[in-house]
Amino acid sequence: MQNKKEYSIITPEDYIKYQPIERQTALISLRTTILNNLPQGFKEIIQYGMIGYVVPHEIYPLGYHVNAKEPLPFMGLANQKGYIALYHMGIYADSSLLDWFKKSYEELNIGKLDMGKSCIRFKRIDKIPLELIGELCSKMSVDVYVSIYEANKSK
Repeated sequence: MQNKKEYSIITPEDYIKYQPIERQTALISLRTTILNNLPQGFKEIIQYGMIGYVVPHEIYPLGYHVNAKEPLPFMGLANQKGYIALYHMGIYADSSLLDWFKKSYEELNIGKLDMGKSCIRFKRIDKIPLELIGELCSKMSVDVYVSIYEANKSK
């Protein structure tokens, strides 16, 4: 990867192009899976230096409460030093979705799930469960996500 100051990332394609060659195929597969399964209304952008999937201002004019100029973040896809990360705010906000995901992942028998509050880490890029990620992406609509966000943003 080049020094970040030598280039600018404007599109998701740019983001992937500047990642290590050995990670590009996995990032392309994840991105394709997300785009093929993400409910209508979410928009793909570059946000926070990674590929982001957001509720655009056209749908949720208030934007992200931390910075209203930013659209409401929902998911992010990033190449980190030791893994590929999928950030999914729906898992963080909805415990039943989290429980479903953990159980479904375990049933795949592909190894131990490595995740934080909203971050799913894929250290073995040959073991990324694309079908499960697609199903996860499809499980929360924009309207449901905005409702959950609204109900919890003041907490």
